[in-house]
Amino acid sequence: MSKIQAVTLNKLKPKDKDYTLNDGNGLSLLIKTNGTKLWEFRYTSPTTLKRRKSSLGKYPDVPLTDARDKAKNFRELIAKGIDPIDLNKDTKQKIKLDQQGIFENVVDEWFEKQEKELAQNTYKRKVGQFENDVKPFFKGRLISSITHPEIVKLLEMKATKAPESASRLFTYLNNLWQYATMKGYCDFNIIANIHKKTILTTPKVKNYPKITDPEILKELVNSIYTYKGDYSTKNALKFVLHLPLRALNLVNLKWDYIDFDNRILTIPRNLMKLKDINLSDFKMPLTPQVIEILQEQKLFSDGEYIFKTSGYADVPINAETPNRALERMGFNDEAMGRKIRLHGFRGTFRSLVNTHQSEHNTSFEAKERALDHQPKNKVERAYTHKADYIKELEILMQWWSDYLDSL
Repeated sequence: MSKIQAVTLNKLKPKDKDYTLNDGNGLSLLIKTNGTKLWEFRYTSPTTLKRRKSSLGKYPDVPLTDARDKAKNFRELIAKGIDPIDLNKDTKQKIKLDQQGIFENVVDEWFEKQEKELAQNTYKRKVGQFENDVKPFFKGRLISSITHPEIVKLLEMKATKAPESASRLFTYLNNLWQYATMKGYCDFNIIANIHKKTILTTPKVKNYPKITDPEILKELVNSIYTYKGDYSTKNALKFVLHLPLRALNLVNLKWDYIDFDNRILTIPRNLMKLKDINLSDFKMPLTPQVIEILQEQKLFSDGEYIFKTSGYADVPINAETPNRALERMGFNDEAMGRKIRLHGFRGTFRSLVNTHQSEHNTSFEAKERALDHQPKNKVERAYTHKADYIKELEILMQWWSDYLDSL
């Protein structure tokens, strides 16, 4: 079989149909009807024993000598039992994985998934921690190249300033490496082999301050009801006294969540701390006292949000605004049992309904449902959430509103 001559390549003209010139040993030149000349290599795969064809580039971009060199390299791979096309795909995939496997890229990809699963404030806190403390530490590195000692050093540095943040960061990193391993960006989860208690001291759990002394609680109730500040702040504090929501749920309450006819509050499940799609929306009965607070607030707020910022068209108040009001009222002395913040109203409620159990006689499950506390076990949660505690909650929340009125 005669080989292709370099001097004749430029003289080759297109025909009515595509045609091929063979150079031998699997190499050929395809001349298309539009005049394009393509180098091709045909061979039998050493792994599948099937005939395959690979493009080696376009002439004259790839001259004859280069095409022959490429074909020779292919034949050498085949002689070693390697399929050139599969090798090329594997190489491209590795390059792609390496690019995606750069630490910052893995973190960003992971956070795209996290944003759909986490509460907005939790998501922002995690992103901020990685942007400030983690990304600069491993900037430009492949996640697969990061070692145990480097992770340990990062965590120990963080622990010297903020032990609780370091503990959370350990969990975040473990989740990140699990994701990276699953996606093929690294071979194994190196965090799993780091003994947390060895490098991090267990932070002391500090509960939110709450008020349980009846006399101090009486002062708090009266201070809130006679507060001379912003009306939305005052009514938000009155509301959370009677119905102890989490801070973000409280300040972002919308009128759409209120059913005045049936006296029910309904917050969509995806806005609650636990976003399990198998759980029903958060529902709570509204006592006459709460209805009265809402009707008063309706005089000042006719937009989307119930507790809106003064001077703005329809912007909810910031979660810190009621906290600052509580400070100004004098409830900032934890040593004397006189400190409370929005989240602390939940602790106050739970402590006192336990103390006065005999007066309302509602179940443990109803008290948990009032705070939207759900069993940690998914199986148990699947059964428990189906139970309807609304009648018990009506009794419990009416007792609580009446108890606050008695103060």
